[in-house]
This record gives sequence, structure tokens and C-alpha cells, in this order.
Amino acid sequence: MKNSLEPFKNLAEAFGSLPGIGEKSALKLAYHIVTEGSYDGIKLSHAIERALESIRVCSKCNNLSEDELCAVCSDSMRDSSKICLVESAKDIITIEKLGQYDGRYYVLNDSDSFDLAHLREALKGVKELIFAFAPSIASDTMMLYLESQLEDLNLNFTKIAQGVPTGISLENVDTLSLARAIEDRVSI
Repeated sequence: MKNSLEPFKNLAEAFGSLPGIGEKSALKLAYHIVTEGSYDGIKLSHAIERALESIRVCSKCNNLSEDELCAVCSDSMRDSSKICLVESAKDIITIEKLGQYDGRYYVLNDSDSFDLAHLREALKGVKELIFAFAPSIASDTMMLYLESQLEDLNLNFTKIAQGVPTGISLENVDTLSLARAIEDRVSI
């Protein structure tokens, strides 16, 4: 008797290969799709297919786009004198949800193999480069490297503030964040 359920195992493996989805979640998703959610599965497969066919990278800033230029780069109302440098296009989505930043972006994607010449081209006419990286030693190293490589552009280099999150007691804050919060304190 053949009872391998190979298609189910393949589906669970496919879910498990996605970031943030462990084995238990992958099994739960696969089980839902095959037992209760055939419509959900079809809808998911069509959404994936449409996204893979239509989403590409903006030629100017590396953001996700359906066109040659993303919505931010093609928006003439954005402040083109400042660029927020982010690690991934997901970061742009997060910042844009706030509705407080009106400048442009540049996505590094893979900081190990980014195109410095492309970044320099994107920085033409820019006065401020804002580093919006997750706090880490690697991020600090990348910021120092980029500052040294771009110093001839006479940019004002800034970075997003770091420190203690709202609603968290100090005993639950990691030492690096707490140290930076004390070092970068502001007047009230």
C-alpha cells in the first residue's frame, strides 16, 4: 500500500522554505490548504504567479515596482534632496506606513555585493543620506565604509535614532540599545 503523501510533504517543505516559517507552521499551513482551504490554495498560487510575473526592481532605487520606476521615484512631490538608505524593500513599506518621511529611498539589498556606482548615480543632487539600518556592528561598519566611499559628494550623513523602545522597562532592553540611548540622549 502506497501512503507516502509526497505532494503533501512537498507542499509543507515549500512553506517551510519561507523565512519565518518553521516545521510546525509549515505543516499547519499545508494541512489547511489540502483539507479546508482549496480556494485559499488556488488564490495563493494565483497571487504568487501574478507577483512573480509583474513585480520587478526599480531601476533607480532597487525598490519593488511594477514599472521601470517605483511609485516613490516617480512621485514628483517627494523631496529629492534626501535619500533614506535601507537594507531591503520591506523596510520602505514599514517606513511608508508611518506617513512621516517625504524623501526618496535606496535599497542596498545585499550589502556584500551592492553596486557602488549605481548608488553614486542615485545620489546626484542629494544633500542628505539617511542610514536606516537595524543596529549592529555590521551596520555600523557599512555606514563607515559608505561614508568613506561617498565623502567626495559632500553629503550630510545621518542615521535613524536608536535606543529604548516605548513601553519597555530598562531591565528588558539589550545592553547595546541602552548604551546607544544613553550616548545619543537629547535635551528636553
